[in-house]
Amino acid sequence: MRRLGYDPPPMTDVRTRFAPSPTGYLHLGSARTALYNWAFARRHGGKFILRIEDTDRERSTRESEEAVLEGLRWLGLDWDEGPFRQSENAQRHREVVEQLLAQNKAYRCACTRESLELRKQASVDAGGRGVYDGHCRELDLGPDCGPHTVRLRLPPDGMLGFRDAVFGPSGQDASQIGDAIIQRSDGSPLFHLAVVVDDIDMGISHVIRGADHHPNTPFQIALYQALEVEPPTFAHIPLTIAESGKKLSKRRDNVSIQQFQEEGYLAAALVNWIVRLGWSHGDEEIFALDDIRRLFDLESVGRSAARAEIAKLQWLDQHYIKQLSMNELLQQARPHFERVAERPVEDTPELRKLLDLLRERSKTLVEMAELAHWYLRDEIEYQEKAVKKHLRGSALTVMRALLERMSEAEEWSEEVLEGIFHDVAAALGDLKMGKLAQPIRVAVTGGHSSPGIFETLVVLGEKRTIQRIGQAIELIERRDAVATDD
Repeated sequence: MRRLGYDPPPMTDVRTRFAPSPTGYLHLGSARTALYNWAFARRHGGKFILRIEDTDRERSTRESEEAVLEGLRWLGLDWDEGPFRQSENAQRHREVVEQLLAQNKAYRCACTRESLELRKQASVDAGGRGVYDGHCRELDLGPDCGPHTVRLRLPPDGMLGFRDAVFGPSGQDASQIGDAIIQRSDGSPLFHLAVVVDDIDMGISHVIRGADHHPNTPFQIALYQALEVEPPTFAHIPLTIAESGKKLSKRRDNVSIQQFQEEGYLAAALVNWIVRLGWSHGDEEIFALDDIRRLFDLESVGRSAARAEIAKLQWLDQHYIKQLSMNELLQQARPHFERVAERPVEDTPELRKLLDLLRERSKTLVEMAELAHWYLRDEIEYQEKAVKKHLRGSALTVMRALLERMSEAEEWSEEVLEGIFHDVAAALGDLKMGKLAQPIRVAVTGGHSSPGIFETLVVLGEKRTIQRIGQAIELIERRDAVATDD
């Protein structure tokens, strides 16, 4: 079968496609399918085509379509042709159905839903498989037969086999499928007919898709045979499952690419994580997009379900955060910082120093922004446990002494501040540094965790540091006064 004026390229020319349904966000599993198709095409110098399968009229929306496209762009997966919309090819699908009818490779079926259910149940009760019994197969019904579907005429037996690039020899006997429907009674095509026709017309050489489509393939092989076209190479990639071993659930698991983006993961880390959900290259773990383009092959795709381990994603994200240049890190982190600050965040030497300090302890950019809350907000929230442990009456002497010395400092640097801390510690009886650092840390950040105390104070600045230590001292004094009155 050839589309008028169109000759499909030779099968030696690699052409892959990603064909999402625009009924929501870009799903994790769909993103992996897109990545594998993109990588295979890029590895072999082929073309990667984007086709929107929008024939589900009730659920498909342009908003969802744009969400899918934005997700692909964010991941860095560019396409060579498209996006095409399957709905725009409806006339072509109808033409192919008419062609199969004219060649007696398909026939009209006027069986009602009720009669089909009764005969199916009777078949199952008798130990059969409940496939269509061919009631209308030889009736030669015409277009005026009333409401009807169109069924593909399958051979009564024989293997509809194919060699899957991942799962190896595969297939199903035609007798186990029966004459399946290719066009509904309203004239719309079934998925199998539409996808086969579109793949033929687009010259798709390799169909790389999820293993949930593996059982569908024998019927599609029958369609290729009926249309007298050599099928493409099929490669069904293993399903992705949750860490618990259960099927990924949008209620329980993060399955949206947009959600990963909002949670502060870098696109490079997510791509690296996704490609390893079923594919490997020796013992290597780190794969940039260019590495994937150069190395990806179907031979190294496994058959077992791939566990989406968030800890591995976080490890990768921290790795890529460390690798970013300062300008890149600032650009990527700024939107998350501004959400925490609830205002625009200026590019200052102090902000850049803080970003550098937080690289080592941040698994995501959102976590980095949350760790920087004490710098981003004018008002800080004290952690109750930290206050009870460190902002006590016994800390007042230390805090007052440090506040006095800091207020007199001629220079605000790590070296000067370290000297002040050591002098106060010695003056108060050689106190351990923790006795000085922790009350000050809680006073200026609200909690007991931050970068090094001297680095933290320099980033925060002299004015804000002195103001916050003074407020913490007042807090302790008020609380002690209330306790004395009680």
